Amino acid sequence: MAQQAYVTETDSGDSEPERRESRVRRLMNRLVSGWHGDVRIWRRGLVLAAVAVILSLVMGLHARIPNAIGNLGSLTETFLPWLGLLIPVLLVLAVVRKSATALIAVLLPAIVWLNLFGGQLTDKTGSGGDLTVATHNVNADNTDPSGTAQDVAASGADVVALEELTADAVPTYEKALASTYKYHSVQGTVGVWSKYPLTDVKPVNIELGWTRAMRATVATPAGQVAVYAAHLPSVRVKMEAGFTARQRDKSANALGEAIADEPIRKVVLLGDLNGTMNDRALRAVTAQMRSTQGASGSGMGFSWPASFPMARIDQIMVRDIEPMTSWTLPETGSDHLPVAARVKVDTSAS
Repeated sequence: MAQQAYVTETDSGDSEPERRESRVRRLMNRLVSGWHGDVRIWRRGLVLAAVAVILSLVMGLHARIPNAIGNLGSLTETFLPWLGLLIPVLLVLAVVRKSATALIAVLLPAIVWLNLFGGQLTDKTGSGGDLTVATHNVNADNTDPSGTAQDVAASGADVVALEELTADAVPTYEKALASTYKYHSVQGTVGVWSKYPLTDVKPVNIELGWTRAMRATVATPAGQVAVYAAHLPSVRVKMEAGFTARQRDKSANALGEAIADEPIRKVVLLGDLNGTMNDRALRAVTAQMRSTQGASGSGMGFSWPASFPMARIDQIMVRDIEPMTSWTLPETGSDHLPVAARVKVDTSAS
């Protein structure tokens, strides 16, 4: 009897990436075929499309949002980057609804967000620089001031500003930083530590009734630099009052006036400004200075709160100085992350 031959299906030999790609292709084909010829794809998702357009307008026209009601404009600008989280949500909902209109509309907020913050997603870290600076709100309730001081000094910064210093903790910081920084001055609750000589040290009046800002001339090898250390008043979000920041805004204006009157052209501002670069309430400062984060480094550089950073309220800003790179330091005993930057004071060869 003739032997019957059996043919069995064998493995195609496709690699795992090829099989995954094939599954994705089949899924996309099913999705497209489900939409093909269905005119309702243009009628569905109109509400989603409207939300996408509104989101685009909020991000693109954030400067036009009034502060008259609960400082809503400043509140929006403080957390502006986080509005981008709504974009993938809208995208998924548009796909689920099989709405071509919503899908196209979602492109609008995506383009606006990338225009505002896309540059911070790329690494703009530069080499060189002749001065490294750092700032840290050490937190008045810090239980390990010595360890915090050592962590900041380990950054290699030539000049360090500390904010929210208490009278009891100052000796601890002075002792911990003495071996690294030969020169220092504490004015009220802020202080500057430097490897280079300090002169013309004085408090800066930011209209609080006590000292939370100071300036000093630092004799760096690349030339004299006016260094300002500041801690602007805190802001609060209250249900009945909204974003309460009146005193912060008043102090920001006073700080801006002091910097504008500074006779030394090369200026570095270090401190906790309790506001982001997008916040129009800080315009008296931000309009005349350049952020090291926006011009160099990579990522958003959020500094607060340390456990889950959501906003960059600790700033390093410069005038007539070139920022090269910036970064946040590891968490210390504070509720803020330290922020550091390397800058170029001698720009004559640039």
